[in-house]
Amino acid sequence: MAQLIKDGALCENSWVRVTPEDAEGIPANGDIIVSLSCWLEQKEALKNHNGKVAVCLKPGQEPAELAGDLADLPMIAIDFPVFADGRGYSYARELRTRYGYQGEIRAVGDVLQDQLFYMWRCGFNAFDIRADKDASEALKGLNDFTVTYQADARDPRPIYRRQPE
Repeated sequence: MAQLIKDGALCENSWVRVTPEDAEGIPANGDIIVSLSCWLEQKEALKNHNGKVAVCLKPGQEPAELAGDLADLPMIAIDFPVFADGRGYSYARELRTRYGYQGEIRAVGDVLQDQLFYMWRCGFNAFDIRADKDASEALKGLNDFTVTYQADARDPRPIYRRQPE
């Protein structure tokens, strides 16, 4: 199993990503990540799946499309097809702040150490690091900075509101 970073620690990835190209279809058991279109088309059947079901949002697929289903989803994966595509940052923040989503938000795809700290501030709490990179090395990216000035998805107070009184 591939390692990933979740809640600031390395852990094993038990989730299997099911893509539309998978000829064998959806596995009968286990934790799976399906596409948004698969979820929307097969939602009722997937709710009876023998394991957990998560949805992967791609760029251009808005979190609003899942707003009514968030209670049924323990995890939402957000795909970064290329390093420079930043739409996923907005999706994570929207899920946390607008929709109050408390489950796991996982960054998948072209995810690198340099992005982790900023992704974490936007609401991500899990990171599936690119296969050619070392997850234990990438974990250091969560500690790039010790103080932030701006508010973020985790703490809506700017630094001057966080000062002791």
